[in-house]
Amino acid sequence: MMKSAWGSDDPTKAAFPFLHGLALSEAGHSVQIFLLGEAVSLMRKSVANAVVPVGWPPLEQTMSKIAARHVQIYACGACSRARSVEQADLDQWGAKFGNPTIFVSLVEWADRVITE
Repeated sequence: MMKSAWGSDDPTKAAFPFLHGLALSEAGHSVQIFLLGEAVSLMRKSVANAVVPVGWPPLEQTMSKIAARHVQIYACGACSRARSVEQADLDQWGAKFGNPTIFVSLVEWADRVITE
């Protein structure tokens, strides 16, 4: 379970949950990503294209690979509404709106995976 609130103001930190999530997924691990705060803006393709982490390709390329691997991304619904992120923005990545209940369930899921 990856959680991030970093947005386009720090491209490298914003990319970490996606880069690490992709590496974990490619290694055979189950991965889910929860975005909140400024990180939900990354769901806009124009923002993902503009975010270029140091030493890595534009974030959009990594997010496309994440989406192709069907890694579930959740974007905080309240954070998204405050930043005008819409369903169409999420659809291109196979993402869903999240809420505190979903976040808690992801933490519990991660706890079960770790202890098994």
